[in-house]
Amino acid sequence: SKATVSVLNWRAKGWDVLSSMSKIQPAVVNEAIAAVLQQAQGRAWKNDAFNQSIELHVNLKHYDTRADKRFSGSVVLPHIARPRLSVCVIGDACHCERAAALGLPRMNVEDLKKLNKNKKLVKKMCAGYNAFLASESLIKTIPKIVGPFMNRCGKFPTPVAQGDDLKAKIADMQSTIKFQLKKVLCLGVVVGHAEMEPEHVRSNALKSINFLVSLLKKNWQNIKSIYIKSTFGPAQRLY
Repeated sequence: SKATVSVLNWRAKGWDVLSSMSKIQPAVVNEAIAAVLQQAQGRAWKNDAFNQSIELHVNLKHYDTRADKRFSGSVVLPHIARPRLSVCVIGDACHCERAAALGLPRMNVEDLKKLNKNKKLVKKMCAGYNAFLASESLIKTIPKIVGPFMNRCGKFPTPVAQGDDLKAKIADMQSTIKFQLKKVLCLGVVVGHAEMEPEHVRSNALKSINFLVSLLKKNWQNIKSIYIKSTFGPAQRLY
């Protein structure tokens, strides 16, 4: 079985980036982030327009993935970590209209019906976007129209209510990270990007680390090492 910690439960306990849980020296964090950003911003890649991600890589210890409970938890970071995360809105007339006004990619029920439950077409649709939002009124209808494929590939839509702000909802998705223990003791998440302010990267990184520690059975005793790096750059050790 899996031990799942919700974002709301974690927030309710009052853990934040200033938590005493963190054993990482502030100077170490600041120097590592400065080095990562300098390398990412100063690189001479062919595609200069590419905004590198800032990644956190954590190695665990004293965990038996076969015997111990596998944890899974998501948390919303203070700042948008993945601005390139593409989200498509599967909406009713109202949500499609609002999505169009915001210039967001969108689909309606008729668009889904055209896929005719064709596995290849549904996979192609899922591959075109990182995530999906769907009107609450359509959530139960979508599996009947496209089959189980969206769920199987981890792209089942997040429900959106009529009163929700689509732009804010997408910003939340772009700021949310997920830690999930599977068969290996290495975890990686995106906590920022190369165009962020150092302080914003720091806030996101520390909140991510403290949240992960809260999921572990022995907290910091289960942390072997923590590194931060850009997409193409060398890793900097934080712990």
